[in-house]
Amino acid sequence: MRLAYITAAEKGLTDRVLAEAADLLAERGLRLAGVVQTNVQRPQRFHCDMDLRILPDGPVIGITQNLGANARGCRLDPGALEGAVADVSARLGAGADLLILNKFGKHEGEGRGFRPVIAEALAMDLPVILGVNALNLDAFHAFTEGLAEELPADPRTIADWCALSLAEAA
Repeated sequence: MRLAYITAAEKGLTDRVLAEAADLLAERGLRLAGVVQTNVQRPQRFHCDMDLRILPDGPVIGITQNLGANARGCRLDPGALEGAVADVSARLGAGADLLILNKFGKHEGEGRGFRPVIAEALAMDLPVILGVNALNLDAFHAFTEGLAEELPADPRTIADWCALSLAEAA
């Protein structure tokens, strides 16, 4: 199993690092499947809005519900997330060299979200790189049975790990 993850305490760092790693991998000519996240700050909202860019070339899907200016509850739009999951699954099935996902989150920890896509990519023997925050590490380790490799939050290290994983499989 070629599965790695990054985690970073700094807000938004995981998203930025994975987006940059995806750009590096695309420049190397690899066929990408997955999503990277962009956080859009809104002055009238407590939290940022979250947009997912479907790899390699879009579209961009907003996955945040507008719950009002002072809302602090879960803002994830599950319907938009499931639309992104379907799009990524279709692209994975059409041919990809690896899967990059911005987050193994609460939905994945509960068996929903991108979890079936992760399993599909691993079954296809594709390298998978994920972002995981501290809140979801236990669920992630339970899902992977401790077999995932932690990488530093560095785009070049991630790109090199992906390239090496592909070379080892060839």
